[in-house]
Amino acid sequence: MSRTYAVASVILIALLLAGSALAILMGRTSGEADIFAQCRGSAVAGGADLGGPFTLVSETGETVTDADVITGPTILYFGYTFCPDVCPLDTVRNAEAVDILDATGHEVLPVMISVDPERDTPEVMAAFTENVHPRMLGLTGTPEQTDAAADAYRVYYRINREGDDPYYLVDHSAFAYLVLPDYGFVEFFNRETTPQQMADTTACYIEAAGGAESGS
Repeated sequence: MSRTYAVASVILIALLLAGSALAILMGRTSGEADIFAQCRGSAVAGGADLGGPFTLVSETGETVTDADVITGPTILYFGYTFCPDVCPLDTVRNAEAVDILDATGHEVLPVMISVDPERDTPEVMAAFTENVHPRMLGLTGTPEQTDAAADAYRVYYRINREGDDPYYLVDHSAFAYLVLPDYGFVEFFNRETTPQQMADTTACYIEAAGGAESGS
């Protein structure tokens, strides 16, 4: 990747995050009680027009929607299997957090949505997720489906390919998104978040949601 591409990617990702933060903060002015207030790691979480419906193809070849996938607490990550460094580290971190949550009785589904749909066929996604976590689900799709899912979560990605180069790289933002049924997106985690921190925060959201439901 050239230095120009790298610098441009950093700037674009920073602008994307800033825009998301502004929208999220604006979205939290409804005055409604925030049942997750004690869980939030920063002001940039929940309550905004982030996340939403998607239609993709699962690693088993079936067309699925967000309603099919997000049936329980879910950690979504956008990446690709040919990624040389960031994606393997992030998906393993997510898997470690899921294992910590399992030990405390909280079952969470780790998901990776590909931003490289041409190379990431269902079969390729299945092989990748099998090596990361037995419960991890890989999702791919057409370029149009990928764009729609990425737009819903304000994910930046750019395929850097010249000609027919099969070894191209993909620039992309690298956040993990916590999504809960009935609530949608509630929190995101950056690359500096440790597995334990992710697990603790996720457990807080799950327990807060459970408390609200039992009290309703």
